[in-house]
Amino acid sequence: MKFILRVLTWWNGQSFGTQIFTWRNGVPVGEDELGNKYYTNKDQSKRWVIYDGPIEGSRISPDWHGWLHHTFDECPGTTPLQHKSWEKPHLPNLSGTNAAYHPPGSILSAQPAATDYEAWQPE
Repeated sequence: MKFILRVLTWWNGQSFGTQIFTWRNGVPVGEDELGNKYYTNKDQSKRWVIYDGPIEGSRISPDWHGWLHHTFDECPGTTPLQHKSWEKPHLPNLSGTNAAYHPPGSILSAQPAATDYEAWQPE
């Protein structure tokens, strides 16, 4: 089943085209804490990522995102960026998962709040 998904879809891991391109032209430059692998070509003009798991753009940390978009020349795998003391660690987008934020009173929160209003009734 996994083979069929790889042939027919791009969102269930790298496609065969990407795998062949990476095998022929890719130079591995690093891996992040989530297991995503980062590559560049021989002349350093293209940069890409092979996700380890769901293909979700928010699973890339800001350091690697900056490198992928040529904001930083140095690869975070070899020279990590200096982080400020007030910076929080990167988290992927949790929308649609069990760990998503639900404000107080949401019907999706663990303990929905009691109604604090009276519904309007026409006279």
